[in-house]
Amino acid sequence: MLDLAKNSLLNAEKNFPSKLIQKVQTPCYLISEPIIEDNCKILKQIQDQTGAKILLALKAFLLPSTFPIIRKYLCGICASGLFEAKIGSNFFKKEVHTFSPAYKKEEIEEIASCSTTLIFNSIYQLYNFLPVVKKINPNIQIGLRINPLYSEIKTKLYDPCQPGSRFGILPHQLNTDTLQKIDGFHFHALCEQDSPTLKNVLRSVEHHFGNYLYKLKWINLGGGHHITRQGYNKDLLMEIIFNLQKKYDLTVYLEPGEAVVLNAGVLIAKVLDIVENDIKIAILDTSAENHMPDVLAMPYRPQIVGAAEPNHYPYTYRLGGITCLAGDIIGDYSFKLPLQREQKLVFTDMALYSFVKNTTFNGINLPSIITFNNQQQITFSRHFTYQDFIQKYSSM
Repeated sequence: MLDLAKNSLLNAEKNFPSKLIQKVQTPCYLISEPIIEDNCKILKQIQDQTGAKILLALKAFLLPSTFPIIRKYLCGICASGLFEAKIGSNFFKKEVHTFSPAYKKEEIEEIASCSTTLIFNSIYQLYNFLPVVKKINPNIQIGLRINPLYSEIKTKLYDPCQPGSRFGILPHQLNTDTLQKIDGFHFHALCEQDSPTLKNVLRSVEHHFGNYLYKLKWINLGGGHHITRQGYNKDLLMEIIFNLQKKYDLTVYLEPGEAVVLNAGVLIAKVLDIVENDIKIAILDTSAENHMPDVLAMPYRPQIVGAAEPNHYPYTYRLGGITCLAGDIIGDYSFKLPLQREQKLVFTDMALYSFVKNTTFNGINLPSIITFNNQQQITFSRHFTYQDFIQKYSSM
């Protein structure tokens, strides 16, 4: 993870020039279209060399203005429910694979109409909804999520295979009749991990579900594959895909989110004030709670261009958010020079799991979403106003 953080810093310093940073108002997410395209080219190489199909996970990154770039390279999207499936169908216009822990009966027909593949999380939901799904969309592919019963994810919040998990069918719950109603298996057991971990997970999948794989058309290996990260073992990934194809005659899907936009975005914030309470505290116009929620949930410490660990440089500050939450603290950082009010700070690798998860808690406005191209021309994909805020709560 230290190498990953170092790479995100080097990337931001190189690919997000200061003249661009100075152009934009804060807070904002600044997204690099060239980096997204570079990432997609790497993923396309995996597809071309193996025949596997790679999908964009909208839960990690959802920005329709970038879809024309991404869909040149990837085969479609994976959705987590009705709204994402509709966006995939209406804007991405390729394959739409939808999975939800449970579907609502009042939404299932619309979900089926805009999905090319529908994945169920339980035998009950499969049997309950399959007739109406097939009536609405006779050509839809049907899948079941399985629980591999193994993962190497250390943070429980993100581990779908932990004891008591609500995700996936267990081996003893499957039978021949169920297998005849589905086309494929889906599992998810990785989080920012490399292909050796995938190999270990697949060992458990084959142990528990191997006999069933011969009867299927496809297998979806889920997300969490950091394929575009420097040093990722792509050769092993391709070997894994080839082995699955040869042994079971399966089409292999992967659905990374982070890998598509790794290092492709930054969050730019501004120092509003500096106060002291035993330590110097810089209050920013952004928020860990609202604008980068994984900082508190994961938790992790985001990197900042020009900053380092506390006391590494002469001037150390605690960076606090603008909400009333006492724990809205981004972290402690040191700087070569004293921070100044109105100074901009650049948080790295903020395209992923940021604006898809952010909130307007405390009535704090959302950061603008801005993209730029190879010529460093900037485009406002979204600018938020009071009207966006009030419409969340009132139709008046």
